[in-house]
Amino acid sequence: MLVFPPVALKPDVRDHLRNTFTNEELVSEVGEEVADREFEALLSSLSHPPSFTCVRVNTHLAPQQQIQHALQQELTGQQLCGCHGEDASLVPLPHPQLPDVLLLPIIGPRRVCVLDSEVVVGAQCGSSVLRGAHVFAPGVLSAPKTLQVGDMVSVFSDVENKCTRGAKSFEGQKVFLGNGVCEMSRSEVFCSKGLMRGVAVRMTDRLYITPCFDRVLPHLVFLQNLPSVLVSHVLGPRSGECVLDMCAAPGGKTTHIATLMRNQGVVVALDKIRSKVEKLRENAANQQLDCIQAFCCNSIQAVATGTSPSQKSMWDGANGPPFPEGSFDRVLLDAPCSGLGQRPNMAVSSSLKEIRSYQPLQRKLFNTAVHLLKRGGVLVYSTCTVTLAENEEQVAWALRTFPYLTLQPQEPNLGEQGMLGAGLSHDQRRLLQRFHPRMNEGGASDGHAPMPCLDDADSDTIGFFIAKFFKS
Repeated sequence: MLVFPPVALKPDVRDHLRNTFTNEELVSEVGEEVADREFEALLSSLSHPPSFTCVRVNTHLAPQQQIQHALQQELTGQQLCGCHGEDASLVPLPHPQLPDVLLLPIIGPRRVCVLDSEVVVGAQCGSSVLRGAHVFAPGVLSAPKTLQVGDMVSVFSDVENKCTRGAKSFEGQKVFLGNGVCEMSRSEVFCSKGLMRGVAVRMTDRLYITPCFDRVLPHLVFLQNLPSVLVSHVLGPRSGECVLDMCAAPGGKTTHIATLMRNQGVVVALDKIRSKVEKLRENAANQQLDCIQAFCCNSIQAVATGTSPSQKSMWDGANGPPFPEGSFDRVLLDAPCSGLGQRPNMAVSSSLKEIRSYQPLQRKLFNTAVHLLKRGGVLVYSTCTVTLAENEEQVAWALRTFPYLTLQPQEPNLGEQGMLGAGLSHDQRRLLQRFHPRMNEGGASDGHAPMPCLDDADSDTIGFFIAKFFKS
C-alpha cells in the first residue's frame, strides 16, 4: 500500500542516480528491465520508513535482557498512537545475530482520516514524525489563522520545500503524516520574539505506529539504524587497543566501539565542529565511558607525517592530533557522504555538484586513515549513501592506490554483496556489504496494517555500505 510519492530529486540528480543503477556492467548481468525496476523501487522505498526501529542497548551499564525488560515496561506505559481496534503493543525483539540490538516493529501505513484543519511541516520534520517524533515548533511552516491550543489538526509534510514559513495555508505538493492535538497556538508558533521551542503538535493518530523515544532510558538505549550498529561489530575492536573514529559526531559509533572494548584501551574521536565534540564528550560521560578521548580536528590534517609512535614516549592518544603515522590498531572512517540512503526522506535538496563533491573529500580522509593505521591493522570504510562513486568506486580506487591493502571478510554479514559497475571482481564484491533500501509492500485492504516480519529487519533498512581492509 504505497501512500507516499517517490523521493523528490532534482532532475539531474535523478538522472545521475539512474545511470548508477543502470550502468553497463549491471545491465549486462541482470537486464535493463530488472535494473530499471530496481531503481524505481529504490526511489519509492526511500520515502518510507524501514519496517523496524533499531535500538542499541548499552551493555556497558546493564545486560541486554535487563534493558529489554526495562524498555518493555517503558513502552507499556507509553500511549502509542493506535486506534480503530489495532493492537499497538510493541514488544522489543532481540536481533538474532547482534547481541546489543533490540528491534521494534513499525506498523503501517494505516488508514487515517484527514481532518479539515491542516498544519504543514518541513520535509526534515516530516521524516522525524514518521520515525516516532512529535512536531516541534521550529519544524512548522504553515498553520491556520485561527489555530489554538487543543485544536485537532492533520499534519502534512512539504515535499518540495516550497511552503513559506508563517503561511496560513499551502496548496503545493504535500504528504499526509497523521493527526495530532495542538500544544501551541499559531501566535506562539510564529512568535515575533524569535524561534519558539517545544512541542507544537502532539501526534495522536499516526500513519505509522512507532513509539517516541524522547527521554526513554537515555543512558541505556540509543536509536541507531541497523547498519550503523553493524559497522562497529565489523570493525571488531578489542580491549586494550588504540582505535580511531575519524568523523565521530554525533558519537553513536564512538560509544559503541568503547562499549565493545569494555572501556579498556583508547578510543580517539575526531570531529571538526566544536559543539559536536562537546556533545560527544557529554554522551561518553553519561554512559560512563572514560576511555574516549574527543578532539576538535579536521581529520584530513590528523596525521603528522614523518613520525612514528615510537618517537612519542608512551603515546596514548591524550596529546591530541596530529598523530604519528601508524598510531592506531583500528580506524573507522564513517565518511561524510551524500546521505542518499537515509530513510524516510521525502525530498533531497542537494545539487548534483554537491553530491559529486564527496568523492574527493572521502579520498583525502581515506589517505589519512591509511597513514594513521598500523601495519597489521584494520580499516573500516562506511557511508549511508547508495551511489557507486562513494562506495564501490572508492574501494576500487583504494586497492589500486594502496597495494598493501586487502579486503577482508566481514562478521556479522547481514547485507548484500557490492554492486556491479566499479570493475571489482566477484570475489571482491562478495567481501563488501551493501544495504539496498527495500520496502516491505505488504498492506491490508481493510486499512489495518500488518505486523512486519522479523525476517525483513536486515533488508528493509536505510541504504548503507561497508568495506573492511587489512594493512599488510
